[in-house]
Amino acid sequence: MPVSYRQYLDKNGLKGARIGVFRQLCTPKNSDPQVYALFNKALDELRAAGATVIDSVRVPELDTINKSFDTIPQLRRDFNVYLANLGPNAPHKSLTSIIKSRQFHPSIEKTLEDSDKDTLAPEAHKGWGKNMALRERLRTLFLRAMDSTGVDALVYPSFSYPPRLLGDLNTPSGTNNNALSPPTGFPAFTVPMGFTYNDLPAGLQFFGRPFSEPTLIRLCYAYEQATHHRHPPESTPVLPRKKRK
Repeated sequence: MPVSYRQYLDKNGLKGARIGVFRQLCTPKNSDPQVYALFNKALDELRAAGATVIDSVRVPELDTINKSFDTIPQLRRDFNVYLANLGPNAPHKSLTSIIKSRQFHPSIEKTLEDSDKDTLAPEAHKGWGKNMALRERLRTLFLRAMDSTGVDALVYPSFSYPPRLLGDLNTPSGTNNNALSPPTGFPAFTVPMGFTYNDLPAGLQFFGRPFSEPTLIRLCYAYEQATHHRHPPESTPVLPRKKRK
């Protein structure tokens, strides 16, 4: 493991890189037109920065496999493990404590309460073994697709639709940022690729092989430096920079 990932910040890191386009997560039928147009513009920006863009890389079995996963609650266990590692001064020590505090948006109340009721360990659910086998199948398929096309990473929009307002559960979310990385365990980074409808941000996600964080950092940093799409939200003041010792 490197002492610091800063050594991989290379503004010329896209030169000679091979980037695969994973269009299964972004087509005209399942995307907002402005997000789709922005994604295609991002591909041109990758090319302009020196990358070879392979359009498109496919994993035909992805939809079938994703539909085969059993839903196994893990939120309670994951929340409690995370909170336990925050130290003695953390305001909450468990998901139950968060629910009792009422310090969350009403739209997620049922999800939190249902998760807290399921006290069975995720590994004890009968579908756990099947899910692990499906996960391994996905890992194999993505490695095969990336190796056969010789790409360093895959790209797709983090969301295929603009951000929804808090509590809006009706308009499409188009969530892609949990489509590949969580079920495979492979790393993924998201960087800004511009704005839709004047001020609604959109992200470009880079997905890589296991332990390819150095490669992803190099590619993402180079894209950020070539485009400078991000601008601070108007509602958030600029944070003062700490002086290095």
